[in-house]
Amino acid sequence: MNAKSEALPPAVSVIMPVLNEERHLREAVHAILRQEYAGEMEVVVALGPSTDRTDEIAAELVREDPRVHTVPNPTGRTPAALNAAIKASRHPIVVRVDGHAALSPGYITTAVRLLEETGAMNVGGIMHAEGQNDWEHAVAAAMTSKIGVGNAAFHTGGAAQQAETVYLGVFCREALEQQGGYNEEFIRAQDWELNFRIREAGGLIWFSPELKVSYRPRPSVKALAKQYKDYGRWRHVVARYHEGSINLRYLAPPTAVCAIAAGVVVGAALTPWGFVIPGGYLAAIVAGSIPAGKGLPLKARLQIPVALATMHMSWGWGFLTSPRSLARKVIASRRPAVLGETQEA
Repeated sequence: MNAKSEALPPAVSVIMPVLNEERHLREAVHAILRQEYAGEMEVVVALGPSTDRTDEIAAELVREDPRVHTVPNPTGRTPAALNAAIKASRHPIVVRVDGHAALSPGYITTAVRLLEETGAMNVGGIMHAEGQNDWEHAVAAAMTSKIGVGNAAFHTGGAAQQAETVYLGVFCREALEQQGGYNEEFIRAQDWELNFRIREAGGLIWFSPELKVSYRPRPSVKALAKQYKDYGRWRHVVARYHEGSINLRYLAPPTAVCAIAAGVVVGAALTPWGFVIPGGYLAAIVAGSIPAGKGLPLKARLQIPVALATMHMSWGWGFLTSPRSLARKVIASRRPAVLGETQEA
């Protein structure tokens, strides 16, 4: 081995679960291939049973660049796709990317440097929501507002620090293999669960604002509502799975749903004063949308309260209606953190 090869950074595998991503897949893969990374790189796309042109576009990408490969994911579930892609990949650094996300320039180089500097097992950064039309601009503004998603660092930014979980993530393969990959029972929140096991085993999870991934919001109210209902549903599973993981930020949406429903019932059946609660909520999200929409077109600004209400109410309803049977099934699949040889010694 010559000096030049010894100086190269570690080889990287980028894994991408996709399902019905014809709108953004090509852009997402090209953002990876444009990374000016000095080391070897491969891209493994796990294909779910899409009903659009996703498979056709993926086949074109494979023909266009020998670094791109595909593997099947018959279940269509994200954690199964991630595990299939991990198994098919071969490099010591594993970068997770979604089919509707685009890495910022220098993302992989920066992430590899941060892994080395911090000794972390996983590093991640900011989920930078960016829209392509007025509705998506409104959703992006809502997602990056503290009134929309609270103070989660990967949404709103913040100082580099140790974290419970991060958006997507750049992993040392040894941590993934040691923990046996993702728990496939976690259809949502699989990142949190895996990072929980890595932390239990003594590994560090690191957030850095130096890392940024552009995220494309859901294209309709219906799609956004389903996304956030699923988030709430699975956040309640996480709360039952790991006692002590819940906080006031997570309880705010279900509390708002209950309070608004009670206010409407009281207002309709007993006294108009009951409508003060839903009216107050409406006034709050309208007021909160003003700073969130700064610089956006008028049509986008007017849709921010709709996006906020959809996110809050759907998340809260999903949390409230999350069945205990789902949590019991997931808890039964619990994987204890696997300690490395150094921790066991």
